[in-house]
Amino acid sequence: QVQLAESGGGLVQPGASLRLSCAASGRTASSRRMAWFRQAPGKEREFVGTISWNGGSTYYSDSVTGRFTISRDSAKNTVLLQMTTLKPEDTAVYYCAAAAVLGPTAISTTTDRYAYWGQGTQVTVSS
Repeated sequence: QVQLAESGGGLVQPGASLRLSCAASGRTASSRRMAWFRQAPGKEREFVGTISWNGGSTYYSDSVTGRFTISRDSAKNTVLLQMTTLKPEDTAVYYCAAAAVLGPTAISTTTDRYAYWGQGTQVTVSS
């Protein structure tokens, strides 16, 4: 099994940067595609970005492309979400997720492809 724990959220002003961290535990965590999703109040959970099992490729939603970067340190079983030029519309609870399938998998932007989830961390962008 895989356990995920996000950290690094907080309150920042528009234009600021923030880095979220996802600590993964479990023997197979480093062999799974990972993703970040977010959920604002009253809205559905939304795809943010994903990184392949080996860190070789990333893919982002249009709303964060060019501002957010996902990376992973397999040795530390950690996935990072670096967020820059934050906007009020980025306010949400951010979730880390691990794919249900091990190894190479196609890019997936839907929640049903991810079997393991963290508890979420709140990001608030406000002046």
